[in-house]
Amino acid sequence: MYPEKVKIVEVGPRDGLQNEKGRIALEDKVALVQNLADAGLRMVETGSFVSPKWVPQMADSKAVFEAISRQSGVTYSALTPNLKGFEAALQAGADEVAIFGAASESFTQKNINCSIAESLERFAPVMDAAKANNLRVRGYVSCVLGCPYEGEISAAKVAEVSDKLLQMGCYEISLGDTIGVGTPVKTAHMLDVVSQYVPNEQLAVHFHDTYGQALANILIALQQGISVIDSAVAGLGGCPYAKGASGNVATEDVVYMLHGMGIETGIDLDKLIQAGERITSKLGRSTNSKVANALAG
Repeated sequence: MYPEKVKIVEVGPRDGLQNEKGRIALEDKVALVQNLADAGLRMVETGSFVSPKWVPQMADSKAVFEAISRQSGVTYSALTPNLKGFEAALQAGADEVAIFGAASESFTQKNINCSIAESLERFAPVMDAAKANNLRVRGYVSCVLGCPYEGEISAAKVAEVSDKLLQMGCYEISLGDTIGVGTPVKTAHMLDVVSQYVPNEQLAVHFHDTYGQALANILIALQQGISVIDSAVAGLGGCPYAKGASGNVATEDVVYMLHGMGIETGIDLDKLIQAGERITSKLGRSTNSKVANALAG
């Protein structure tokens, strides 16, 4: 039994662009966000308020938030790693924020020089501030099916971190296969374990397509009753920790599959493909979406 309707969380403007080396013009970022909203996406991750030293591509997130023409019914969200980031997101007018943990101790240590427990403790002031300002907080868990340093990750660890984020007050937990190594049977097992702690209606999935497994894994999530999927237009983004990583699953490919299954998304596929074509032409590369390539041919 599949869900009748699926919500897609478009992460292209943030997760998709954050690792780009060359400078991307502010107007191109703004156009991308607006084109995605025009295509019918109701949830667009618009930027992140992290140290520009670590993620220079996101240094102009405030300017992006201030320049977009907002559509009613669209949530423009931001990633915020700490209270300083949250305050900047609030000032910029983000509609909601996201915090991120990982199911791998090694990944957490190498990324932010602390343990998983310490990383989650750091979010307590963000949660308090969000509550005080009536902003919803989404939680991300990285490395749910594998880690570039540790290899396999236990589903119990994923469940533990997910449960902690839920208890802290996150309304939804997005489970990320950061290096794209997951396969359907492993995905099914991980979701079985996590759903014992976090209800399916509060879970989302975020698959990278490094090994071409993302759509198969998404199908498993749909079969298990999960109806929120993260994706990036044109398959933008890559994981800096995985060789040959092709990054996020392409929103166009996810939408094509869902529509072909009779599942409603509210998204206009033609407009979505155009949004992908516009941003990839600005980046000087071709799309990673198989559907966009097939329909262009």
